[in-house]
Amino acid sequence: MSRKRKVKFLTEVELEFMSKLWELGEATVRDVQDALAPARKLAYTSAATILRILEQKEFVTSTKDGKTFVYRPALEKDEYQSRSLRNLSEKLFDNTPVSLVARLVDDNDLSEEALDEIRALIDNRLRDDNR
Repeated sequence: MSRKRKVKFLTEVELEFMSKLWELGEATVRDVQDALAPARKLAYTSAATILRILEQKEFVTSTKDGKTFVYRPALEKDEYQSRSLRNLSEKLFDNTPVSLVARLVDDNDLSEEALDEIRALIDNRLRDDNR
C-alpha cells in the first residue's frame, strides 16, 4: 500500500485558517469562519472542506463533540515558521541565511527600534553559544 507523502507547506488560504486556529487554540468550523475577516464571505461547507484538508495534511486534528467537530493545531506556529524559513533560505537564498537576513534588513524601512531588537537577538544568541 503506497502512502501519500505528507505535505509540509500550506497554501495561502490554509495558512489563513491555521493562523486563526493558532490564535484560538481550538475551534469549530463556525468559530474559524467567524474569526476570519468580515469581508471574507466563505460558505460553511467551504470552510469545513478547508479544515478537513488541513486534517488530511496532518496540520490539524479533530474530535467530535456531539455533531460538531472541534479542530486543534497539530503543529505549533513557531515550528511552522522555522520550517518555512528554512525552506525559503534553501530555495531562494541558496541556503545562505545571511543573504535572507541581509535582504530583510536592506529592503525594509526598519525603524531604529526594530534594528536594535534584531541586534539584541543576535547578541543574545552569540552569548548563549559562547556558554
